[in-house]
Amino acid sequence: MSFAISFADVWSAAERLKGAATVTPVHTSRTLNAMTEREVFIKCENFQRTGSFKFRGAYNAINRLSDEQLEKGIVAFSSGNHGQAVALVAKLHHAPAIIVTPSDVAPSKLTAMRGYGAEIVTYDRLKEDRVAIGKQLAAERGMTVVPPYDHPHVMAGQGTLALEWLQAVPKLDALVIPVGGGGLIAGCAIAAKGINPNIRIFGVETEGADDTKLSLRKGERVAVPPPSTIADGIRTPMPGELTFPIVQALVEDIAVVSDAATLEAMRFLIWRMKLVTEPTGAITLAALLNGLIPVECRRVGLLLCGGNIASFDGV
Repeated sequence: MSFAISFADVWSAAERLKGAATVTPVHTSRTLNAMTEREVFIKCENFQRTGSFKFRGAYNAINRLSDEQLEKGIVAFSSGNHGQAVALVAKLHHAPAIIVTPSDVAPSKLTAMRGYGAEIVTYDRLKEDRVAIGKQLAAERGMTVVPPYDHPHVMAGQGTLALEWLQAVPKLDALVIPVGGGGLIAGCAIAAKGINPNIRIFGVETEGADDTKLSLRKGERVAVPPPSTIADGIRTPMPGELTFPIVQALVEDIAVVSDAATLEAMRFLIWRMKLVTEPTGAITLAALLNGLIPVECRRVGLLLCGGNIASFDGV
């Protein structure tokens, strides 16, 4: 089956990211292992540059642009983490950047994007189309759009974290990965299956933001109303056109967790493991703690995808 990216594309991205991206650690907890009766290995992308895995895909895409494209600049649309990554990578390449972001974006993420020098354009996520706004700005100013997930170079860049993960912990039964538009899980699935075809891949969404779960059930991409969830990093209403075929083929199942379960997982990660995570980063642990990952998966990798938490209220 032909996909938008290959295992070779992920390796190419890894070469491009050498010296630019942080090789993030894998953490364990004897308490967590005892609670779950498994060996759990948490890949900590909260320690990545800009605080999330998004730096990988943004760098792999932007670093491939021509000098002329860099001079004209980059447009991205993002709920925060992709925007921060694009803003920083654009700065590293001396390129201007515009980030189209929802008006209710977390203040900490907005501050970071502005701090990296990006121009901010806000929109109402309930009434306006961020993709249309981004494309219009790009057309008006001759800039290049770098989308958050539905792009081969972005997907391949995200997959590099799975290469690192399985180099650090070679024998894992399963990877558990958050799902928004699907760029992260698609890239990681290509990478992981390229190393070990028998590894099992599970995604996680939150209630109301379960567009990928519903799409898999129907056999085609479906849209949900603008999701209301504390996991702001996965508030995408529909899987990507390029990412979904990979998810269909390589991801075994999608677990769906509640916001309450997500908060409980955040509490454990922050107070017991001293790992600062945003809600989206905690949903993989929430799935494991709530019995949504098959019991025969004894050595399990959980992805903590980011640490850009807005506040500690409720945690």
